[in-house]
Amino acid sequence: MREINIIQQIKSGEVSKVQFKERLLDYYDIGCELVAFSNARGGTLVIGVKDKTGSVNPLSYLEVQETTNRLGNIASENVIPAILVDVETIPVDGGSLVVAHIKEGLNKPYHDNRGIVWVKNGADKRKVFDNAELAEMMTDCGSFSPDEAGVRDASIKDLDESTIKTFLGNRFEKALVRKGLVGDAFREASLNTVCSAIASGHDGEKLLRNLRFIRPDGKITVAAMLLFGKYTQRWLPVMTAKCICFVGNNLGGTQFRDKVNDADIEGNLLHQFETIMDFFTRNLRHIQVGKEFNSQGVLEIPYISLVEFTVNALVHRSLNATAPIRIFIFDDRVEIHSPGILPNGLSVDDIVVGTSMPRNMFLFTNAIHLLPYTGAGSGMLRALSEDMKVSFINNDRTNEFVVIINRPESNQPNADSDTKLRYSDTGLNTDSDTSNANSDTKLGYSDTGLDTDFSTFNADSDTKRPKITNKQRDIVNFCSVPRSSKEILERAGVTYHSKNIQTYIMSLIEAGYLEMTNPEHPNASNQKYRRSKK
Repeated sequence: MREINIIQQIKSGEVSKVQFKERLLDYYDIGCELVAFSNARGGTLVIGVKDKTGSVNPLSYLEVQETTNRLGNIASENVIPAILVDVETIPVDGGSLVVAHIKEGLNKPYHDNRGIVWVKNGADKRKVFDNAELAEMMTDCGSFSPDEAGVRDASIKDLDESTIKTFLGNRFEKALVRKGLVGDAFREASLNTVCSAIASGHDGEKLLRNLRFIRPDGKITVAAMLLFGKYTQRWLPVMTAKCICFVGNNLGGTQFRDKVNDADIEGNLLHQFETIMDFFTRNLRHIQVGKEFNSQGVLEIPYISLVEFTVNALVHRSLNATAPIRIFIFDDRVEIHSPGILPNGLSVDDIVVGTSMPRNMFLFTNAIHLLPYTGAGSGMLRALSEDMKVSFINNDRTNEFVVIINRPESNQPNADSDTKLRYSDTGLNTDSDTSNANSDTKLGYSDTGLDTDFSTFNADSDTKRPKITNKQRDIVNFCSVPRSSKEILERAGVTYHSKNIQTYIMSLIEAGYLEMTNPEHPNASNQKYRRSKK
């Protein structure tokens, strides 16, 4: 570090990565500073500068020798595990400054010789007591993998066989083609049959063990529950997302146009992804791009970009943080809040040029067979290549990574919004339920027990689909993975009766919302129903 650089830094004052000390008087306090730097992104300690005023008090030749020796002793005796400190001297008028460079630690969490873990907190430092924060440090340096941790009391019965089959079909496509398990043969085959075709003599449980989705102690891994879980949030309640479309541009606003109920988004990552994308497509405006009147519109924010940002939030979120993903649509922007800052020292500049350094490696390498991404880092480049304004915030204070996408001004709702407004946390009906001819969606009121009608459009058709109730829409979302008639009626909270089958299954098939997994044999005992891909 050159003299001119250190003088400029002194004038700027202390920051999270630079600390000043006039002399090494309190060895324990210096050790705590080194611990905090090692647990963070590293930093620089400058000796010979008053931390209160920033005035320089240079060290003599003898003081320089004593200070450099003492720093080495503190780094080995007061920091556990011991660290290496790179020390240099900077000549200034009247003497020298000692500058110690501390690298980000590779064996976190570090603690002092009293067993206390310290981290940086702005220009100061603080103690760490939260187990989740300690686990995040261990994850950051590779000594703990939360996606490979076991889920207590869960078993293979808590995993959805249809989703597992989809995963295996994508991952082992070539092997299954060689065995002739394709098309209808694959759809009609049991999970054990598919597993045996992939690896002779393997049933579902044995293959999942070999693929490390089941640990040697028999516990289901967090990754398996996230990818294949029937009711993922029963075991991992914070692994979900909150989606709200607000009126206006204020997070504290009380009016909203749309909100995904917790029950609607509960499920594995594939279900969450599809639910989030449905939320985007029904709340963002469609822009006509062709000259013909009936030309198909495109979203005001490119769909490919929304897919990339959503997948990143689902796959790369911190699994140690006890917070959900939060997705907000405002009149002027879209925000995606993902728990946890960028891992492994990545910066915003790194990710915008396509640098890929996954946080949850096991989940990342397997989710690629269920979710639409390549894993090469090219998705971010494609997302940013679209003509839109995007900003990223790597927020250490709130421990989250935020993507902010500006909405085109010409497409922002105005006071004469074509969408019915809803009020959160109130039981009041409003008179603001007007709509116009351009309305894509008629939204009702949330947090009530009413079955409110939704007018929806088929994304691939110019014709309007029949209206369905809130409960029926919940069934459609629930069937993002194939479900049996019994599971569907249990979800609806009704008895197993032909009338209820007609209301909650057959009517949705006729309307094009659901489809049979085995349409050639409608009454087959293994018949299931899934959301229509048409």
